[in-house]
Amino acid sequence: MTDENTDWFGPDSATFGDRVAGAREASGMTQTQLARRLGIKKATLTGWENDMSEPRANKLSMLAGLLNVSIVWLLTGEGEGALGPEGSAGAGSDFGEVLAELREIRAAMRTNAERAALVEKKLRLLVQSDA
Repeated sequence: MTDENTDWFGPDSATFGDRVAGAREASGMTQTQLARRLGIKKATLTGWENDMSEPRANKLSMLAGLLNVSIVWLLTGEGEGALGPEGSAGAGSDFGEVLAELREIRAAMRTNAERAALVEKKLRLLVQSDA
């Protein structure tokens, strides 16, 4: 369904990272500006926006306050949050498909990162046993 009622950042349409990035952009802040205001590294914020990690409770609270959204909205997509992109009603039907594909890629990346960590651990054990 593609109309002005599309919930761009709802639980079925977006991830935590999507909501953080969308609310940051809606507030007019860059990653560097928001990271500085939160007292974190830009790489940490990038990790949150890419769904590679999540903030601790105290940073989550600060993040919601700085972005003028509710904590519940950041976590679930429900409640008070940012509005979706304006003038993008025509892209809605493809949006879900692209988002689903992106989620699959992210899941594969996490799986491969975990697998790489296990292989690295095995390699370290082999190197230690040879020493």
